Amino acid sequence: MGRFTLPRDLYHGKGSLAELKNLKGKRAVVVTGGHSMKATGFLDKTVAYLKEAGMEVSIFDGVEPDPSVETVMRGAEVMRKFEPDWIVAIGGGSPIDAAKAMWVFYEYPEAKFEDLITPFSFPTLRTKARFCAIPSTSGTATEVTAFAVITDYAKGIKYPLADFNITPDVAIVEPEIAETMPPKLCANTGMDAFTHATEAFVSTLHCEYTDPLALRALQIINEYLVKSFKGDKEAREKMHDAQCLAGMAFSNALLGIVHSMAHKTGAAFSGGHIVHGAANAMYLPKVIAYNSKNPEALHRYAVIARYIGLKGNTDEELKDALIARIRELDRELGIALCIKDYEGGIIEEKEFLEKLPEVAKNAVGDACTGSNPREITPEVMERLLRACYYDEEVDF
Repeated sequence: MGRFTLPRDLYHGKGSLAELKNLKGKRAVVVTGGHSMKATGFLDKTVAYLKEAGMEVSIFDGVEPDPSVETVMRGAEVMRKFEPDWIVAIGGGSPIDAAKAMWVFYEYPEAKFEDLITPFSFPTLRTKARFCAIPSTSGTATEVTAFAVITDYAKGIKYPLADFNITPDVAIVEPEIAETMPPKLCANTGMDAFTHATEAFVSTLHCEYTDPLALRALQIINEYLVKSFKGDKEAREKMHDAQCLAGMAFSNALLGIVHSMAHKTGAAFSGGHIVHGAANAMYLPKVIAYNSKNPEALHRYAVIARYIGLKGNTDEELKDALIARIRELDRELGIALCIKDYEGGIIEEKEFLEKLPEVAKNAVGDACTGSNPREITPEVMERLLRACYYDEEVDF
């Protein structure tokens, strides 16, 4: 038996933010990140619409990129004092993911973060509040997914939390917000979406309900990502829809080891964070090469290549064309092709090699590994990560 879960309501297109004034409730907490939503006026609009709906509003802001366990706990404490019946998260993936985790600890103060690490083990939510998500970036699709990524900085590990309980009740995909993204953010989140759709399509849990969403998302991203990166407003709207389609696919089909690797390398090194979307962009070609030793995965990569207009006479040729296209996109978007070159070399070789066995072990244990189409051991994961660091060929 399969399961396919999406938000109860999804509003999209210009002007969709105004749907906030139709929510029914008494109090709403608005969770957001740094200053971008305030600076662009969208935070004020959100608060105004909620007040027009007759709600008292409290703001929890300052959620950092790669939100921490500590931030989640602080937000939950604010919610317990204010007692909202709506949690409204606006911004990039970080504030929305953080708000999802806050939701759990608001409704279940006795819960421990360690209780949530096991996938699909959350307690039943909506005993106190419902959840509305409004993304400002075109990549994470957390507004329609059953996932949140929270970082334990003491351990240097990003934890993907997974449970259908944290799928939002309402998603508002407002393209005018996406127009505010700077180009670099557009590039990184766009490649995150490309990876979501690709991994969902080859996942062991893909199905007839997720495949069309993944393929259409890839088709749109392939056509519009670079245009969006260059500031084209129509392309920004197309990308905002495409990343949402990709999210619908992967929330139900799950992901694979590109995300396992990105989660476990993102905060592991002292030189700096590897931004999630950039990590996916660097790792995806290597993982495609690795997974393609599985004939079914090879065929499905070929299907993707053919669907987005790439040429090849055999599955092998089409797979190679897909890898080449991803690397071409990386170059056009200014994303490094390997960890060694990332941000001018902030991840030092010595530290990378020292931490490689532990990082590889953690990546294999990541929640996304189980739905990858080819099994992997910690030893093989080390080889794969080395290939991602040095931009080596993957022929194992």
